[in-house]
Parts: sequence; C-alpha cells; structure tokens
Amino acid sequence: MISTVLVANRGEIACRVFRTCRELGIRTVAVHSDADEHALHTRLADAAVRLPGSTPQETYLRGELIVKAAVAAGADAVHPGYGFLSENADFARAVLAASLIWIGPPPEAIEAMASKTRAKELMGIPSLDHVTENDLPVLVKAAAGGGGRGMRVVRQLADLDAELTAARAEATSAFGDGEVFVEPYVEGGRHVEVQILADTHGTVWSLGTRDCSLQRRHQKVIEESPAPGLTDQLAQELGELAIRAARAVAYEGAGTVEFLISPDNKAHFLEMNTRLQVEHPVTEAVFGIDLVALQLRVAEGEPLDSDPPRPQGHAIEARLYAEDPATDWTPQTGTLHRLAVPNGVRLDTGYTDGDEIGVHYDPMLAKVIAHAPTRAEALRKLAGALDQATIHGPITNRALLVNSLRHKEFTTAHMDTGFYDRHLPDLTHQTPDPHAPLAAALADTHARSRFGGAWRNVPSQPQLKRYAMAGEEHEVHYRHTRTGLTADGVRVVHADAGRVVLEVDGVQRKFEVATYGDDQVYVNATTLTALPRFPDPTAQLAPGSLLAPMPGTVVRVAEGLTVGAQVTAGAPLLWLEAMKMEHKITAPVTGRLTVLHAGLGHQVQVGALLAVVEPT
Repeated sequence: MISTVLVANRGEIACRVFRTCRELGIRTVAVHSDADEHALHTRLADAAVRLPGSTPQETYLRGELIVKAAVAAGADAVHPGYGFLSENADFARAVLAASLIWIGPPPEAIEAMASKTRAKELMGIPSLDHVTENDLPVLVKAAAGGGGRGMRVVRQLADLDAELTAARAEATSAFGDGEVFVEPYVEGGRHVEVQILADTHGTVWSLGTRDCSLQRRHQKVIEESPAPGLTDQLAQELGELAIRAARAVAYEGAGTVEFLISPDNKAHFLEMNTRLQVEHPVTEAVFGIDLVALQLRVAEGEPLDSDPPRPQGHAIEARLYAEDPATDWTPQTGTLHRLAVPNGVRLDTGYTDGDEIGVHYDPMLAKVIAHAPTRAEALRKLAGALDQATIHGPITNRALLVNSLRHKEFTTAHMDTGFYDRHLPDLTHQTPDPHAPLAAALADTHARSRFGGAWRNVPSQPQLKRYAMAGEEHEVHYRHTRTGLTADGVRVVHADAGRVVLEVDGVQRKFEVATYGDDQVYVNATTLTALPRFPDPTAQLAPGSLLAPMPGTVVRVAEGLTVGAQVTAGAPLLWLEAMKMEHKITAPVTGRLTVLHAGLGHQVQVGALLAVVEPT
C-alpha cells in the first residue's frame, strides 16, 4: 500500500492530487521552486522540499532533483501531475530505479506514445517531412508535452522556418525537449478526446468522450463531456480506437487519446497523452469517479471492475486564466486578492486569497466545473457561476468564458477549433456597468467619513471623483443634501464601505464594493482604478513608444536591430517569454528606431519602456 506520495508538479494539479491523498489517508510531499516557496501547494502538503531556482528548467524539469527529494522526504510513490516531466520516460525510469512507485504508465508506453512522432508511426500515420505550397495550411507541434506549447499554424510557406524556430524554443522551455514535427492542419475541425483507464490485469476502460474545441493558441479553454453532436456510431468508433491504442503499448493508468473530427465526421488521430489531463474533472463528474484515486489503486496493483460505471448527465469545465484576451491573450501578474465562486460548482485551483501571480508558470488561476442532468442546464449553471464569481486581482478571461458559454454557436454545439478566430472581438467586448463608478465613489466617501460613515445632515458642495473603467475615464458628481445623497438623478437607498444600493428607474440595484490599496476598486464584476482629481500633465509618452505588456524575459531580438534602424509597421522587434509562452513585440508604426532599452536576456517589468519608433 502507498503511504506517502510526492507530486512532481505545482499549482492546481498538485493541490488536486493532495486532496485525494488526504481523503485516503496518504501523506503528501510537495516540491517547490523559490518562486513557489509560499504557494498553496507548498502549504497544503505534509512536507515540502525546495528545488533551488525559479524557472522550470532549474526546478520542475530537474528529474534527478525530484527523485532525490522523494527519497529524502520518505515518499514511496511519485505522481507526475500533467505538464513538466509527466510524459518523460527517463524520469519514470529514474523513479522506478530509486525503488519508488511510479503513478503512471510504464516508461515503454510513455516512450511509444508521449512523442507525437512515434505515436503516429505506431498508428500508421505519416508526418510531413517536406512541406510544399500544396500542403498548406500545416501545424507545427512539439513532439513532447502538450498544452498548446510549441504549436503554430502556418499558412504561408515563407513563415515556416520562423515558426519552426519559435516552436522549438517554446518546446524546449516548457518540456526540456525541442523536437517538433509538421502535420496537416484540418480547418473547421472539432477536437474530441477519449479518457481511458487501464489496470495491470488487462482491463481497459473507455470513459466516454470530451469535446475540447474551444482553444486559444491551441490550448484548451472550455471542455465538456460527453462531446455533443456525435453519432452513436462515431462515439463508439472513437472509444474502440482509444482502447486499441492503449492495448498496443500495454498501457497502465490514466491516459487520453485525442482526435480531430473533420467537418465530414471523419476521425483523425492526433496523439495519446500518457498522463492525467487538465480537463479530467468533467469525466469524473459524469461517471461519478475519482480518477486520481483510481490511478493510485492501479499503481498499487489492484484490478479495476470489468466495466466502468454508467455515465450520468453532462459536465462542462472552464479554465480561468490571468490573461487579457483582448490584447493577444497577454498574461497578467499581480496579487489575487479574492477568488470565490457560488455554491453548486466545483473549483480546482492552486491559489488562495492574497497569493501572487508570477511570471514563471502557466497563467491558469482555476478550473470551474458544472454538472447537471442536461447540457443546457450545465451551460446555464456554469455561465451563471462565473458571472457571479468574485475575482479581485489581475485581469482575467472571465468575460470571454461567460460570453462563450452563452454564444449561439456554442449553445447549439456547432463550434469548432476556429471559434475564437471568428468571434474573439465580440466575445471580449464588455459593457461595463455605468453605475459602477458612482457606487465606488459613494463607498469611498463612506469609508473616509470622519464619523465612521454617518452622512452629514447639512447641504454640501458638489463632490467630484474620477475613475478609469474599461479604458475610459469617468467622472462622478454627487452631493449631500438634507434628505441624503443625490447623484445624477439616481436615488441612493443605502451606502457603506462595502455595499451600495441605488434605485435606478424605480428598480433597486445592489453593488458589492471592495477596495485594495489606494486606487484598485472592484464593483460587482467591474474593475475600476481611482484617478487623482487633477490629471498629471507630465505623464506623457513619446509617440511610437513600446511598453512591455507583461513582465518577462527578452529571449530574442530581431537580427540587426539597433538604434537608428528603419522598421516597418508590424515587423517583429523583440520576443518576450512569460508564463512559458513567447510573445512577439512588433513595431507600432513605420519609422526609425530611436530608443532600444531591451537587450537579450533582460528581465523587464510590465509597463517598462522597451523601444521607441519615431514615425516617418
């Protein structure tokens, strides 16, 4: 029997595995980078071992350090989570060589399937060794790992070399393996996968389908089970293919076989992920199981039942990211002051109130999962929960998720992997509550009241407060009268430092207000920044200024780029790496480069001046 598990991972998945271990009476060990010393997964574990450094290459990709940590902490088993070394056969062998239990498939199965190139060979599917115009569009993919990293769609042959270089760099950073390959890109396809679970006694379960078509940068955003709109015949075919793939490599444990379903309903094998998937909770909800507990059971040599449980209902998961979809999915950093969702949905997260969102790792804050008897009910439940969630901190993709779940193309199950390419501007458009600034101003006035918030019973001069909201400046005018507060024709029913009730057109509306520091204000789901009463006339930037959209490291500079160089609008100048993804910084206008502050290897903070292009 397993007594102590070390999770060779961090964040949400480490916390998820710890939860099951705690329920089963199994001790837990965390490993942590210096950046994660106070992270939630470090705090939740019974013991924790430091991995010196902060980048993945220094820490979570150092298999020898993790095995050493497991032995030192007295663990007898290692769970790899997902990402990092979860699909690294050499790491699995190192764990077994240290007389530890590996909670995953045999190294030989990982070797056969974890490399997408070898998996395709095993399934009899050739990759493209020489790309011509007739092959376009094509997809460049990392041979190891997943999560959309090291993946690029190429539509112009002239772009292929640059995209191969970028994909190799990103794959090396994320997985420690820069091997990439090229395959045809299916336009208008749906990403559908099958969860499998196999024991050491020859039983293989197929646990239904999942649709993961809503993706950004080839990384899944919304997933659901079962995949809607499949014929019974196609669903059965996918299950049989998944079992065949598992048996072909004598698979053990949890894994996922992924397919692309073309518009004519043909299944194209993509890959097999030899690990637990981020989206595993939707399968757990539909089948009423704990996949981590079953992984542990299989690792202990226990048999599965001959048949899996029967599925019930529909489950949908949304990934909440600290990123701004409206600005090319830019990752966001800062303090997560508050994260809470309504009762009735599942929240899987690696953060808690007050935690810092850093630059070194994936920007996913949490997964929110809803389960209901029907797909329509699950959609409504999840969209409502996200809409009502309290999220105080960096910009997130919350609005995108809610709008996606309510979009007609998604509600009618006619989505495909190009969903965000077609609809992103509409999905990121937000109409902020026009009364949020007033609610913020009234709450602030109450909080600053000399007498603990008692309104003065004498008339006063009109008051003015300024807020930035959704990129625009808003002025709020209000005044005290003998009968209370008046403001732009709105009646103030109640106001204190945390709650304001306004009567608008005869309807009372409630606003929950939270303030952090001197200027960050959250009113329901609206974020505002309090501005000084009089703007600073010196706060101006030169035209053509390029500011860092996120903190990160300059990993590439355009060849020959020096001060005085002529550049054209849209030309790439710099590449920043943040949260394991590369972000291209392009010239805003055609002109001459007059300032270049960023150099290769430089660490930059959000808002830092990188360069200035003087328009010509």
